[in-house]
Amino acid sequence: MFVTTADPVLEPPILTVNTVLSLLAVDYPADKLACYVSDDAGSPLTFYSLVEASKFAKLWVPFCKKYCIEVRAPFRYFSGESLLSKHVSPEFQQEWKKMKDEYEELSRKIEDATKRPMPSEPTGEFADFSSIQRKNHATIIKVIWENKEGVANGVPHLIYISREKRPKHPHHFKAGAMNVLTRVSGLMSNAPFMMNVDCDMYINNPKIFLHAMCLLLGAKNKETDFAYVQSPQRFYDGMKDDPFGNQLVVLYEYIGHGIVGIQGPLYGGTGCFHRRKVIYGLSPDEEIKEKLSNQALQKTFGGSMPFTKSAAQILSSMKPGSPRDLLSSFEAAKEVAGCSYEYGTQWGRENGWIYGSTTEDVLTGLTIQGRGWKSAYCSPNPPAFLGCAPSGGPAIMTQQKRWATGLLEILFTRKNPLIPALQRKLQFRQCLAYLWIILWALWSIPELCYAILPAYCILTGSHFLPKVGEAAFFIAAAIFITYNLYALSEYLRAGLSARAWWNNQRMWTINTTTAYLFGTFSVVLKILGISDTVFEVTQKEQSTNEVDDDHANAGRLTFDRSPIFVAGTTILLVNLTALAVGLFGLGFGSVAHGGDGLGTGEFICSVWVVLLFWAFFKGLFGKGKYGIPSSTLYKSGALAALFVHFSRWTSMG
Repeated sequence: MFVTTADPVLEPPILTVNTVLSLLAVDYPADKLACYVSDDAGSPLTFYSLVEASKFAKLWVPFCKKYCIEVRAPFRYFSGESLLSKHVSPEFQQEWKKMKDEYEELSRKIEDATKRPMPSEPTGEFADFSSIQRKNHATIIKVIWENKEGVANGVPHLIYISREKRPKHPHHFKAGAMNVLTRVSGLMSNAPFMMNVDCDMYINNPKIFLHAMCLLLGAKNKETDFAYVQSPQRFYDGMKDDPFGNQLVVLYEYIGHGIVGIQGPLYGGTGCFHRRKVIYGLSPDEEIKEKLSNQALQKTFGGSMPFTKSAAQILSSMKPGSPRDLLSSFEAAKEVAGCSYEYGTQWGRENGWIYGSTTEDVLTGLTIQGRGWKSAYCSPNPPAFLGCAPSGGPAIMTQQKRWATGLLEILFTRKNPLIPALQRKLQFRQCLAYLWIILWALWSIPELCYAILPAYCILTGSHFLPKVGEAAFFIAAAIFITYNLYALSEYLRAGLSARAWWNNQRMWTINTTTAYLFGTFSVVLKILGISDTVFEVTQKEQSTNEVDDDHANAGRLTFDRSPIFVAGTTILLVNLTALAVGLFGLGFGSVAHGGDGLGTGEFICSVWVVLLFWAFFKGLFGKGKYGIPSSTLYKSGALAALFVHFSRWTSMG
């Protein structure tokens, strides 16, 4: 079980702790599990939190299994919604109160530790953190808890890993961290299956491991049918009507299920169960019967003899031996977690998590399916995993920009979906599905053009739509109405409201013309060699349903000084200017100026754009984080004025 975290500020350790505790308490034999936590920040706070969590786990895991607790992330279980009425025995009530007190004590310790420069004295296990630099430190591996006796109902292994970081060595963001976890776990426990989650996504269904193993081991051709089992992303504390358009319900309900019917779901980066041999680069039609040479293994997997031996064991489908002593492979584990270990190997190229994109999940899944593998979809009830979705404008834009950037990067790599499709390894319709997703960023260009086109037509007195009296006008109107009614019906059939449909429509337009536009620029700059793309960590919060100032601001978009908000503000100002000009007959192409006058279709479209950007309109008059910063307004105002001047120049020409 892999858990990844990269920043103790943006990803509070209490979230990571709850995710780890839910994993340790899952319904699966503990002697067949090991939990590895990758901390790319090398944070002593994260390590301290995990050490304290391991002490609590010795009480929490038996409690969950004794009473068949369904929600095994303590912060959710003790939220007041999960105390089941059937547990009314005095014994349960006493133990429940004890667990609640112990968890509150754990939370208090972690909270107090955040206020200190070092959570503990820099001695013993904390000595390695005494003078650590986030981007320049040696490998740190700590066995926090080891299930030495192999007790099936005990607490699984818990290992902390902070890989080596050096300034002149690329670390490849999350993909690099996942590859280190793969190698270290290959030495310490070498399980044939791996599961990874983000630090904010806890186990919501304790039987999900059994569901996934049924698919991986119960298939007709169990070794060749499915490379991985993916569960859909679901979120807790989602606000009513999805005001930020990031619950992804309809996307999974229709597009997601449609892709499942072709070659299987795309790898989503979290909530996924993998076959280790597939991650090691094996194809479904490839069977290794002969002993692999050490030279071939080292060229692929690196120079560590203990690790290549463990890799050969997995590739040849040999049954694992007796349980290992974790500390016996400690030195070899530190070697394979070094920043220079991958040089001259196939890590990140043909095996492991693939490098070249900030959306390493989709690229890795594409590489696996490009070898001919299929994948399985697992969506039990209750949902397998629950995570937190971004709840503020800056966090949403950061996430959307990273997705758009990483997806578009795939188009310019050797793993472009067209290549395996031409080799007939990737099904043609699956190739189209990948292309539909990785081209999201490029949608920003036509979206931006259409967002300012009505304003341009109003300002210049030109038209891109037929006039109301013409029959062709009703064709355009019918297309517009039919599309929106069908989109609305999808939301209603999924059990959502009309308000949720509208929120998703406007957030799609906002994201496309802001975050996706910046994602496109980032990839262009990378191609030109001007700058490289970076992996931006999204702000995580324990609850997304908290009211900040008052209930009226719940679900309201927030802003900061990021230039990513300039495009949206400019679009709004341009359309507001155009509407004012059109209403008062001041346009350069108005009847008074010898033009054709205001077009009804263009006017309606401009009003529609303003409604889509209504969150920005409210930001013009908002205060604090709910208001658009003055620096953004100045930049957008200048760009809007430049656009009006350009329109005047073209109309005069």
